[in-house]
Amino acid sequence: MAHLLHIDSSIQGDRSVSRRLSARAAAAWRAAHPDGTVTYRDLGANPLPHLDTAAGNARMVPPEQHTPEQAASWARTQEVVGEVRAADTVLLGLPLYNFGAPSSVKTWVDHLIAPGLSIDAETRAGLLGGRDFVVLASRGGGYGEGTPREGWDHAERWLPHGVSLTGLEPRFITAELTLAHVNPAMADLIPLADESLAAAERAIDELWLPARV
Repeated sequence: MAHLLHIDSSIQGDRSVSRRLSARAAAAWRAAHPDGTVTYRDLGANPLPHLDTAAGNARMVPPEQHTPEQAASWARTQEVVGEVRAADTVLLGLPLYNFGAPSSVKTWVDHLIAPGLSIDAETRAGLLGGRDFVVLASRGGGYGEGTPREGWDHAERWLPHGVSLTGLEPRFITAELTLAHVNPAMADLIPLADESLAAAERAIDELWLPARV
């Protein structure tokens, strides 16, 4: 039976474009997999604990030597990795905050990097490959080629590197200029913003359409 892992990370609630896009993608997946099951994780509302001094070294210490804090952190990592391992498809809503990924997404990735769980402890091969990893990204400005802030989107550039050790390979559907409707200084960009959002929605709607013959 097909299984979806749906993850949101925006702190904007109903105002979030990335949540809107990920919800649309989840609905499209359900339509294509009516018997499928879904696990949902909201990193915006319930972020994972950062890897701190007390717990973070759990990944470098044998389980039998774990302190109570390390044991709790390792159990959390096992849960996070287990959610990905159980899924055929992973959807991640990824807004751009201060030119980077939300810290909650960085922490999620930190929990994913776990030798013996997501990485073969001996060969260092990633163990989570072969899944469809779709990232629904949103960014308030424009960071494409030729723009004043070309290259300033460090979330989309970072994530493939961040998860590479696990074998996951994200593909992105991105809506940009999402602040055009609320920022008067960007009013002239509203048509481009609407075009970008519509293109993202079309790409989502085509994700799991039946193959044409």
